[in-house]
Amino acid sequence: MLKTSFTGHLVEAGCDEAGRGCLAGPVFAAAVILPSGYISDELNDSKQLSAARRESLRKEIESNAVAWAVASASPPEIDSLNILKASILSMHRAVSLLGTTPGLLLVDGNRFLPYPGIPHRCIVKGDAIYMSIAAASVLAKTYRDDYMAALHAEYPEYGWDRNKGYPSPVHRQTVERLGNTIHHRRSFRIKNCSTFAGQRQLRLDP
Repeated sequence: MLKTSFTGHLVEAGCDEAGRGCLAGPVFAAAVILPSGYISDELNDSKQLSAARRESLRKEIESNAVAWAVASASPPEIDSLNILKASILSMHRAVSLLGTTPGLLLVDGNRFLPYPGIPHRCIVKGDAIYMSIAAASVLAKTYRDDYMAALHAEYPEYGWDRNKGYPSPVHRQTVERLGNTIHHRRSFRIKNCSTFAGQRQLRLDP
């Protein structure tokens, strides 16, 4: 079971993002404040959960959290700022939408820019350690997946209902064949970098 608190006494908000490694679509972030002593045997890093389990946990988190919020940064913002700064921007936006002001932000990863008036602690692989960060990872992931599935209706060739904007073979091949859409990140390029075992290897350069 994941840890329920970092300090044991402060109101803590877990923060995480989804979509940093995508070719298309916004980066989403969530901030979640769970009740003191909240326990869940199933809550974990969203990447370790099935889509059905994430959806179930999303409902549970939204029903039980003291406060939660989801926000995003657009592809043009990603291109202008870079993906790290845009990810942090989306987390700041999520924190600003919380109805309760936390005393500490628990941020997944190792880099963050201070949010005014609230101290933070970066925790590598925090979504597999603390419940509040795992909850944020579930919300960020599910809201972003829903967004990309909706965009799929407009651009079905890119397979966003399945790859969610990540560089799957179908997505990469479609970009090479049809080019970018308005939802693609212009600063992310697909390059032919080498061959291995007769297969072309592609690299993403932010």
